[in-house]
Amino acid sequence: MTGSTRFSGWLLDSVILIDLLNGVDRAERFLQEREGSLSISAITRAEVLAGLDAERTETVRGFLDRFPLHPIDAEVADEAARLKRIHRWRLPDALQAACALLHKHRLATRNTKDFDPRKLPWVEVPYRI
Repeated sequence: MTGSTRFSGWLLDSVILIDLLNGVDRAERFLQEREGSLSISAITRAEVLAGLDAERTETVRGFLDRFPLHPIDAEVADEAARLKRIHRWRLPDALQAACALLHKHRLATRNTKDFDPRKLPWVEVPYRI
C-alpha cells in the first residue's frame, strides 16, 4: 500500500479487544471514538474467544457480534501466504495483515514486535500501556 491509499476503517487486532475486556480505559475510549468504523477478522474473533472461560464466552460472543466480521476466504489466505513469506510472520499475524490490507483498513494493534508502524503505514498503535 502506498502513502496515497485511503483507509476505510479499522480492523481490530485481538489485543485491543482483550484490553477492553480487561478494563483498559484507553481501549474503551479508542473504540468509542471510532464507533461505526470498526471491524474484526475471524482470527480476532477466534483469539478472543479462545482466551475465555465458559462463563464469559456467551456474553463476549454477543459483544463480538456487534462488529462486522471479515472471513478468511481464498483471497485473504493467498495474500497471507505471500505476507508470511515476506515478513516471516506467524500465520495468524499474516492472516490479520492480509485481511486489513485487502479491506483497506488500518490495523489497530499494540503488537509492535510483529507490526512495526514505522515500517507498515497501515498499522496504528492507538495507545500504550
